[in-house]
Amino acid sequence: MPDPTSTLSDAARSFLEELHVASIATTDPDGAPRQAVAWYHLEADGRILLNSRTPRRWCTNLMRDGRLALSIVDGTDAYRWLGLTGVVDEVVDDVARSREDIVALAHRYHPEGPSESSLTMFRSQPRVSFLIRITGVHDHLEG
Repeated sequence: MPDPTSTLSDAARSFLEELHVASIATTDPDGAPRQAVAWYHLEADGRILLNSRTPRRWCTNLMRDGRLALSIVDGTDAYRWLGLTGVVDEVVDDVARSREDIVALAHRYHPEGPSESSLTMFRSQPRVSFLIRITGVHDHLEG
């Protein structure tokens, strides 16, 4: 198994640490592709944290089949993007921890401070987190 910390180049790591959203591709039980857009966080160990309210289709798909692809596109330059393939390395089904994960993501994506109503909503929802081990990287980060 490749070490996710060595899979990412410095440029890819830097790009993932910027504030972008991820398009998540999974497969439905019949094999049909499914996509969703979500917040993410690059963890210190090189894994990608994703979080979802259950029972959304993409998270149900990941619980059944842990393979996925992620596309992260620079919102200011659509020609600058990163593609990842990965597998679920850990499912965090502890609801309290998963709720804190989404609150942390809300703070990442709203550095001025997420609304109290959003935080209250997140802290009341059934949630799950996924830690994704990166298995492949392809990018268009250089001009």
